[in-house]
Amino acid sequence: MKIILRKLKTFFTNIENQIAFYPSIIAVLGVLFAFIMIYLENLGASKYFRNNIPLLVLDNADTARALLGVFIGGLISLMVFSFSMVMVLLNQASNSFSPRILPGLISNRRHQLVLGLYIATLLYCIFILVSIEPTADKDKIPGFSVLISIFLTVFCLAAFVYFIHSISQSIQINNILENIYDSSKSRLNKLIDAQNGNPVVFPETEQWKKYNSNRSGYLQTIAMDALIEIASEHKTKFKILVAKGNFILDGVPLLLSEKELDEKVAKEALSTFIFAKGELIHNNYVLAFKQITEITVKAMSPGINDPGTALNAIDYLTELLALRMLKKDTNIYTKDDTPIVYETSISFKELLYNVMASIRLYCKHDIIIIQKLMVMFKYLQYQHCVDKSYKESIVHEIKTLAREASSSLSNQSDKDVLNNYLKGFDINLGNGS
Repeated sequence: MKIILRKLKTFFTNIENQIAFYPSIIAVLGVLFAFIMIYLENLGASKYFRNNIPLLVLDNADTARALLGVFIGGLISLMVFSFSMVMVLLNQASNSFSPRILPGLISNRRHQLVLGLYIATLLYCIFILVSIEPTADKDKIPGFSVLISIFLTVFCLAAFVYFIHSISQSIQINNILENIYDSSKSRLNKLIDAQNGNPVVFPETEQWKKYNSNRSGYLQTIAMDALIEIASEHKTKFKILVAKGNFILDGVPLLLSEKELDEKVAKEALSTFIFAKGELIHNNYVLAFKQITEITVKAMSPGINDPGTALNAIDYLTELLALRMLKKDTNIYTKDDTPIVYETSISFKELLYNVMASIRLYCKHDIIIIQKLMVMFKYLQYQHCVDKSYKESIVHEIKTLAREASSSLSNQSDKDVLNNYLKGFDINLGNGS
């Protein structure tokens, strides 16, 4: 039962971020609301309002059909235009910035709710139109339901204005970077708050039993509470061999266990690993570094040539790296002060190298970007960190960047600027340091 519930949770997590998820749910609610209104009409809702508040109820079947027909045609046009606009802007964002940002834009709840409102109102109007009987009896005309459709259509027009404003704002690079930064910052703060302040030693794992993945996909997240419960129940310890965010192939070693597990328990332990075909920042903060780095590289590519965007992206990278320096490289989960699960994660050194390796390739010839990176490193050197090796990694990246920039810069004035920054770090490349 636990495995089934976990699979249902995984399925819901995967489809929740699809662009059609919330619109589909709201559309179903629109249909249900239409049937409720038809039921109320059969009970005499319109007749009641016609007798007490006649201004709220239409008493002409032809007028009701005409209004609903106009609403249906207008909403279809509105919906087609909105979906077309979303597709065009997503294509533009992919070409100008990075394809990795598309899942974040598609999963925007506000846009999904607006599109869902269009569809729900459209379906509501269709069902109310069909329910109008070809009779001259005023009591059979769903005048009150038609009035509701008028309010819903006006609300859709207001939502359309909001949609135009929101989609035009969300596609701007500053807002994209801000959303990526906020999601990653939130995830990092949770990890920093959850980490154990005291050093924890995990036992050697050379003789432990190895268990392979039984499916493929991106390791999106891990149901850690369930895995800890399994380890505690069967008096064993686990070591997770793969970091979250990596693409896992079927049959690749995924988990080590201190004790050998029977087939049922092993299957239950492997079911705590939640896979997906995409990546989400709120589950894996490393993806934010990948996205911001790709935006920086894309901005500095010859086809885009937008150093201003690259400078903005580096500012966000600086803040995220400073926050990452407060997190330990090792994630060890304990129960009753006993280490029970070791989670492999990307180290600060590896993270910084992956970020700088891409940026150096496209930015080493631009002294403005080099200056910005040097300012970033200077800031990071003064930040508090939980491991002294982080500062050593920063110095190593400064030297690597300086060497590549020095060989790429042809102007002596640019080289002098670079050397002035290196003096501030007390680094002299001339002696091979």
